[in-house]
Amino acid sequence: MEKFEVHILGCGSALPTLRHNPSAQVINLREKLFMIDCGEGTQLSMRRNHLKFSKLSHIFLSHLHGDHVLGLVPLISTLSLLGRTQPLHIYAHAPFEKLMKPWIDFFCHSVPFSVEFHTLPKDNASHLIFEDRSVEVHTIPLSHRMASCGFLFREKAPLPHIRRDMIDFLHIPVYEINRIKQGEGWTTEDGEFYPHERLTYPAERGRSYAYCSDTSFCPLNAPLLSGVDVLYHEATFSKADGPRAAQTCHSTAEQAATLAKNAAVGRLVIGHYSSRYEDETLLLNEASEVFPHTELASEGMVIQL
Repeated sequence: MEKFEVHILGCGSALPTLRHNPSAQVINLREKLFMIDCGEGTQLSMRRNHLKFSKLSHIFLSHLHGDHVLGLVPLISTLSLLGRTQPLHIYAHAPFEKLMKPWIDFFCHSVPFSVEFHTLPKDNASHLIFEDRSVEVHTIPLSHRMASCGFLFREKAPLPHIRRDMIDFLHIPVYEINRIKQGEGWTTEDGEFYPHERLTYPAERGRSYAYCSDTSFCPLNAPLLSGVDVLYHEATFSKADGPRAAQTCHSTAEQAATLAKNAAVGRLVIGHYSSRYEDETLLLNEASEVFPHTELASEGMVIQL
């Protein structure tokens, strides 16, 4: 199968610590890089994880709190110094474009590439915001102290595999194989027709990854996340600090696990830890009691799908 992996560059929350970086992730899907959030120091984390700046094409920002966006201007500056020429696409809520353009103009003047801003919707629905031949990206409605959304990456199912035995048996020319993969059949010289289904077998199903941070508990998202292979969900607080989670519109580890269980996801990765916890094992234990297939996010972690 082709590459689909998620690099965790930062899984801390707003208050800096020596244990964690602010929020940032990079998805490598078939050697195309997509970034989710861009906290301080993201470009250094990309270096440490040997991620190529030149392959980064789209950045998706969940919301406009500083610990999720303040690494963006330095990253754009570095891309400029590296001589980038292809456009950089940034998806964010209004008024991010209005806020960012003066910073880019001042700190990154004479940028040799265009920065294309795409405004994210603010309603409580899921929207398709990006699509190419290999993936669809949908928003996930979240509930936070400002407009916020998560992102659902759904890999498009590959074309079916050719049955080599049938190709050889029927002496089908190589140049016809792609047409058959696209759904066409084959007619022999004797006029016998072989439908597409007899000449192929299904490829692996498309994989999926969901990112939910920052947000309070949103149980109504379970149908949208149903069957997702990996769910990354913030678990800022333990259940003992539930009142603080509600006050700040964050989630507890138990709530993240409850959503994962209700959505029947494959794996749950929790992150966005409050700096008050010296050891996140407490959060892992609370989540695992509800959803056993839970892992702690950590900087440098690579999630293979």
